[in-house]
Amino acid sequence: MMKLHWSPRSPYVRKVMIVAHELGLADRIETVRTVVGGTTPHLALMQVNPLGKIPTLMLEDGTALYDSPVICEYLDTLHNGPKLFPSWPERLTAVRQLALGDGMLDIALAWVGERFRSTERQSAPHMALWEAKLRACVDALESETDALDTGALTIGHIGIGVALSYLDFRFDGLRWRDGHERLAAWHAAFDARPSVVATPVVDDR
Repeated sequence: MMKLHWSPRSPYVRKVMIVAHELGLADRIETVRTVVGGTTPHLALMQVNPLGKIPTLMLEDGTALYDSPVICEYLDTLHNGPKLFPSWPERLTAVRQLALGDGMLDIALAWVGERFRSTERQSAPHMALWEAKLRACVDALESETDALDTGALTIGHIGIGVALSYLDFRFDGLRWRDGHERLAAWHAAFDARPSVVATPVVDDR
């Protein structure tokens, strides 16, 4: 059985688990609770993934796969159904959307980290920049919602859906749905997928 170094708080892990459920592979993966971050290195994890990050997927032969896009693409090779990573030229759109979703998560996590600092140590210019970037991303997604609604589910849809869910979870004040009704409707449909319902956003801090 494959083993996934995992935490319910990680949106990148959530993306992998949504893919696993979507492809019917969740029962082939054992999740191993792994705490990373902060200032204490996870030395055991770093022996297989020198970045010391999750998700890290351990294959049965001992091969370690990281990070989440690599793991998702590997899982996509283990089934015979429609691929989340489609062939070209559709692949170009899917991986671009995945890059946008992952980039939104990178920005949001940096913002979250800044908000955990004491008020006097927070950088208001950085926080304003990150908010502006996230709002620009949401504006761009609203303009291409029609494209999101067409065709089969891809890894791009999952990446964007997970990113928007994380904005809901961490940034109530961002109110990204305001003025983005079509994107909000698309995300509501994404949230209703069984694979997404099976992988809820959790904060067990």
